[in-house]
Parts: sequence; structure tokens; C-alpha cells
Amino acid sequence: MTSTDTLREIITLLAGDDLPLRITTPDDDVLGDPDASTGLRLNNDDALRHLVRAPGELGFGRAYVSGAIDIEGSIWDIVTLKDRVPDVKLQPLVVARLARLLGREALDAPPIPPEEVHIGPGWRTHTKRRDAAAISHHYDVGNDFYRLVLGPSWTYSCAVFEHDDDSLEQAQTNKYELISRKLGLSPGMRLLDVGCGWGGMVLHAARHHGVDAVGITISNEQAAKARQRVEAAGLADRVEIRIQDYRDLGGEQFDAISSIGMFEHVGLEQLGTYFEVLRGLLVPEGRLLNHQIGRRPAQGLRRRGRPERAHVHRRGFMHRYVFPDGELHEVGDLIGAMQRTGYEVRHMESLREHYALTLHHWVDNLEVNWDRAVELVGEGRARVWHLYMAASSAMFAAGDLQIHQVLGVKTAADGTSSMPLRTQWNRDLAVSTIDLREPDVEPSASSQVSS
Repeated sequence: MTSTDTLREIITLLAGDDLPLRITTPDDDVLGDPDASTGLRLNNDDALRHLVRAPGELGFGRAYVSGAIDIEGSIWDIVTLKDRVPDVKLQPLVVARLARLLGREALDAPPIPPEEVHIGPGWRTHTKRRDAAAISHHYDVGNDFYRLVLGPSWTYSCAVFEHDDDSLEQAQTNKYELISRKLGLSPGMRLLDVGCGWGGMVLHAARHHGVDAVGITISNEQAAKARQRVEAAGLADRVEIRIQDYRDLGGEQFDAISSIGMFEHVGLEQLGTYFEVLRGLLVPEGRLLNHQIGRRPAQGLRRRGRPERAHVHRRGFMHRYVFPDGELHEVGDLIGAMQRTGYEVRHMESLREHYALTLHHWVDNLEVNWDRAVELVGEGRARVWHLYMAASSAMFAAGDLQIHQVLGVKTAADGTSSMPLRTQWNRDLAVSTIDLREPDVEPSASSQVSS
């Protein structure tokens, strides 16, 4: 085992010397603030090897997922330290110093956790096959696991809280109702939900706004559960769930289209195709509501005004463990792309603080059901979700991540849009008769897997 003095020097080298937490070594020595309410326990030398081989979030993520590091206390205190820990660049002099401290053999790469994914080279992204693989990695974890985390609404996207103490289920109902109103849904209309998840939006729209709805997903397990929910709701004559890529849609017409939490999987080169395909499916005066995670704009001038590619960082924890090939677009680029493909953008709304609250609820659900989650997906996968959701909540709260709803209209040639002169869709969302919950029955064995 590495000596306490050596550990202290290495941790100072990697993360500074003023971290407000307790660090317990494999020999039970304590570094840092011994009275801190939150700490990290280093279980073996692999913890340091991960941190040295990939300093920053990826190394910490690997150490946590593998069990080489445990969090003692609140994970919220750990994820809010992110901005205080630099992504250390291991220059040759630093590597030499670490080699002297640890010994050259200690710099050998430790085993990479099996939960880390590599779906192909970085230069060939967003083909249909590769998108399907990326979606499967994230969404085909098991319906039973998602039910534990998401709760009875089966909804994996940002909720809308009218009050801080709204339940998660009520806030998810609020979100679906808000989108339904922005789309102007009414009986007899035809709705397409792109990336329909477990069917939350199409069920809500059919049940409470009288539409006929089609939901598409490329996750087999999501589709199986969504179809089960549609049957249970008695809506099979008005709601259809398909396994289908949006690029394979054609020859159909819809009065309205919703895309909720799917846009993060659309690459920069696909923005035009995405909006053109969906616009081609809309009737004149039809509306598209795009609900997507975004990022802050880059500082400074752009080259020739071009939008910037915004990969989830390829050496970051999110890309390797959570959203391979994910891209986060700045909302201005999104609005520009919509208008260039013929939409008239009529409304934009930020829900950033709402997603921080939503993720906090999901983390709470996971922690309360931790033993069952580990039983379903294994401890490594449960740790991935624990860290990713807590870190994401902190990033939304700090403004590092953003989320927007953007409403576009396929305005008619004569300028007719069918939009009201003034909008009132934010009023009294919490309609008491709307309830997305289903009876708490044990999911069937055949239904193992967002909207």
C-alpha cells in the first residue's frame, strides 16, 4: 500500500491542498479535514491509478464505478466540488514525479470498469446503426430499473414544477400538459412523438386531448413497455408505438409533433435533416415542440458564423458511461437551424432550474431503492447512474447545462399560423383530473428496459 505521506503529496498534486472533505486511505489514515461531513474512502491503490491515468472526471468516475473509491456522506457535496478540482494535464515532469512517488509499476493502467462503452471511432457518428447502439447502451438497461428511478410516471425528461413541493408525478403531468397546450392539441388531431420513451406523451395527449398519436423509439425495451401501457389504458385504437428511426418516416401527415429529450442524440451534421424530415411530416400551420438539453454558448467570435460542434467530451465520464455520441447544441444554433429549414419560431422557454429539481428526485429514488437497483443492474451500473444524475443536477443548478422548449410553426404561404394573439398555456397546469400513474404491479419478466 502507498504510504500516507505519499498519498497526501499525490492528492495535493492532482487536486490541490484545500479540499473541504475527508479522505480515508486503505490503511484507515485520514487526510484533509477529519471533521468534514462528507468524505472519500480509497479502498485500494487502483483508486490512485485511475486518478493518475485519467485525471479529472473520467478517472474519478472509473474509480467510483469500479468500487475503488466510496463516497461517505452526501454525493451532493462531492459533485459540487467539480469546479474546484482542475483537469490536471500530466506533463512529463509531473509523470516523472508520480513515478518516483508511486513506482513505475503503479502507473500501469488498472482494469477499466465493464460499464464503460466504446461504440466506434469518433469520426463516424450518427449513422442509423451507430445511433441504435448508443440508444441501446443507455435505454435498454431494464424497465424494472427505470421504474425504480423514474417513479410511476415512467418519464425520463425534465419535469415542470409549479411549486417547489410538487410531487415528481405531478410535475411530469404538468410538463405533458404544457407541451399539449403549446402544440394546440384538440380532439381529432394527429400527433407524432419522436423518441416516445415509455409512451408518456402519447398517452397523455390521447387520454386528455382526444388526439390520435404515433410514438416512435429505437429502443426495443421502451417500445415493449410503451405498448403494454397503451393496452392497459384502453387506447390501442388511438395510440400506435413503433420501433422506427425518425429518418425512416415519410408519406404521413401530422397536425403536431413533439420531440422530448431526444434531440441530444441528433448530431450537428444531422440538424438540417432532422428539421427538414419533421417539417415534411407537418400539415400547413402544424407545430413542432422541441424539448432539449443544451449548453452555454462559447465565448468570443465564431469562425464565419458557423455553429460549433458540441460533443459530450469524448474523454469525459458522460461520453464513456452515459451518452456515447451525445451532442449538446446551443439554443441559438437550434433556433437558427429551425428557421433556416422553414419553421417560424414562435416561442422559447428555459426550464433549467426544473431539471435540477427533476434529477434531485431521481437521485432520491435511486438511493431509497439502492439494494433493489443493484440487484437489477449490478453495483457498477447503479453507481454510474448515481454519479451521472447527481452531477447533472449540480450542472443544471449552476447553469453549466441548460434546457429549452422551442416551438416552431410550419406557417402557411399566406402567413397564417393559427397561433393565438396571446399565449396562456402556463396557467393552472396542475389539472387535478390528469394522472399518469398506473397500478403498482410488478413488471413482467418480458418487459426488461425517454420521454
